[in-house]
Amino acid sequence: MSDKKDAMKDELQKKTLQAKNKADELKAKTMVKQEEIKNNAIEVKKGALKKTADAKDSAIMKTSEIKETTTNKTAEIKENASQRSAEFRENAEKTRKQTESKINEFISSLKDKQEEFGKTIAEYTAGEKLLTDVINTENSIIIKTDLPPLTKEDVNVNITEDSVEIVAQFEEEEEEENLEFIKKERNYGETIRTIALPVIIDVKKASASFVNSVLTIELPKVQEEKINVKIE
Repeated sequence: MSDKKDAMKDELQKKTLQAKNKADELKAKTMVKQEEIKNNAIEVKKGALKKTADAKDSAIMKTSEIKETTTNKTAEIKENASQRSAEFRENAEKTRKQTESKINEFISSLKDKQEEFGKTIAEYTAGEKLLTDVINTENSIIIKTDLPPLTKEDVNVNITEDSVEIVAQFEEEEEEENLEFIKKERNYGETIRTIALPVIIDVKKASASFVNSVLTIELPKVQEEKINVKIE
């Protein structure tokens, strides 16, 4: 009986030892697993930190690129605006000069028309027109005017290269009171006749004569110089 108890006791001790060994083995495996989990967690954390850092660097680079692009665009816009402003000022100045030129041309033309009108009025208001013949010859323009009863001292002739002005001073006649004129055609006082010439004349070679109350003015034409061009 005692041997049987001892055998059962040994068997129990043996199983207890085996259970303890298994428990130790399981504990060791659990510790290894925990260590692996811990290491994996550390690796995951490191990876997450690296990704976070990379994302941050990428964001910084993107921000820098956007800032640089914005700066370049702003500079480009300013430059374009400056160029357009310069072009606008240049066009405005050109338009102003063209407008001033047109206005000056108009004013000059208006002055010329006023002078012509003034001359025409002067011809009619200074007395009856002097009757003239204007003759065009090959080399000159000849003007003849009847001016009785004047003498050459009563006549002045003014010449430009394209016009002739004849000024005649007629004697003033005292009018009797209570006279009623039906027609009055004779010249009195200063009478002016301006004649536009159809060609340019040589003013320095012009001449005039007064014979038998007839004023004759000879105006040589400006001769065009012909140049022989050598053909090579």
